Amino acid sequence: MEYSISEVAEKIGIIGICGWGGMDLNVASIDTRIKATVCSTMYNMSRVNYNGYFDDTSEEELYELKKSLNAQRIEDFKKQEYKLGGGVVNPLPVDAPFFVKDYHNYYKTSRGYHERSLNSNGGWNITSALSFINTPEHKFTGEIRNAVLIIHGEKAHFCYFSKDAYNDMIKNGKYTENKELMIIPDAVHTDLYDKVDIIPFDKIEEFFKTNLK
Repeated sequence: MEYSISEVAEKIGIIGICGWGGMDLNVASIDTRIKATVCSTMYNMSRVNYNGYFDDTSEEELYELKKSLNAQRIEDFKKQEYKLGGGVVNPLPVDAPFFVKDYHNYYKTSRGYHERSLNSNGGWNITSALSFINTPEHKFTGEIRNAVLIIHGEKAHFCYFSKDAYNDMIKNGKYTENKELMIIPDAVHTDLYDKVDIIPFDKIEEFFKTNLK
């Protein structure tokens, strides 16, 4: 079946996973062409860079982080190359936090390792955190009119990101009837990357068919 450009323009849906899940929720708040948005195992990259893991960064710690990152910009300019933040730690320390173990089980194993993957190896440019720190990406989610489905694993270390994003849309938004939060029992963060028996494909398909008519 062929569609015209105008027909396709009326059937725009987006899916974001992990950090891209947080970003597609941000995009949905500005792009009125979007009719349906799915966020899966979402990270709010602005929040984690600003507040740290589990919202435990103090004001002074944040200021020191900004100083360090901006000093690194000078060093990057001098060397004409970006310093990388480092990928998932390897070998895995015995006392590593749960979320580190979760990532190691994906990015450092055959499940998700790739020699060109930043998460598997050297990591992202360390100074990229600056743009996230200064850009609260979910500030306008209450304005989203299009349908939103947020999916997260019950045991994922940042499940609260999705719960908070959903609650914010319901609390601050006028268009709440087409917003949905789906929690997958017993699933951890990376289960929704590649566990085809856990990822709710049927639900996602139904969601898009309903909202892209």
